[in-house]
Amino acid sequence: MILERTIAPVFAANCYVLAPGPLRPALVVDPGAGAARGALALLRSNRLTLGAVLLTHGHADHVWDTVALIESARAEGLLADESGANGAAPVPVYIPEPDRYRLRDPDATTGIRSGGMSFADMATTPWREPDGIRVVPAEAFTDAVELVSGIALRALPAPGHSEGSTLFFLNARLRATDLLYEAEVVEDDPSVADEEHDHLIALDGDVIFKGSVGRTDLPGGDQVQMWATLRFLSSVVNPETVLLPGHGAVTTMAHEHQANPYLAEAEVRGGDRHA
Repeated sequence: MILERTIAPVFAANCYVLAPGPLRPALVVDPGAGAARGALALLRSNRLTLGAVLLTHGHADHVWDTVALIESARAEGLLADESGANGAAPVPVYIPEPDRYRLRDPDATTGIRSGGMSFADMATTPWREPDGIRVVPAEAFTDAVELVSGIALRALPAPGHSEGSTLFFLNARLRATDLLYEAEVVEDDPSVADEEHDHLIALDGDVIFKGSVGRTDLPGGDQVQMWATLRFLSSVVNPETVLLPGHGAVTTMAHEHQANPYLAEAEVRGGDRHA
């Protein structure tokens, strides 16, 4: 399996490219402002086509380059066959249903301002709503679903940072990669570096970061709901799970159990509005 990351220049948002192998359709996750160029480079270097886009939530810094990515892939002939002959059909863009409304105007619904500038000012490009928006299928919350062929994901709601924030889990058979070294799940033995191993992966957006968690002071955020989400995740997510966050370094659930003070707080507060 191919698993790669590029980092958007605005707010250093992580964008991931996943595919079952070369010459296959890829799933691009969270193409933030300025991420299209890096994502296209990863498609080219791995001989992939763009099959679909997945948005872990609807905040501007994770969705902004969706149309730019699709249009550039179409111009370079990098759309998958499933996107229609000659790119005629819209590329599917999946988002959890509670955050669907945000794609009408993610700048306004995210509410991020810096130095008097809106997100559109920081991105230097206007927002364009994709044509192929689809809500994440309901069955993905009970069974693994292939949004592109060969990449089966199972969804778990994780509200608090936004109403629709969702974790997406997959089983991945991977060789040692920079992302796995970053997560400290690769043995320091060069003789086995080229061997493939199975890893449980979670694309977790802005729910859990290495040593931190997503903020809840933006429109639609809910701190008490976030505590409940974090407490639940602490109890049900396999500690060996590799977390691919929306910002910052790759980590594991085991590391966050040991070193993330916000998870420890959530285990005490746990969604109690009077805690």
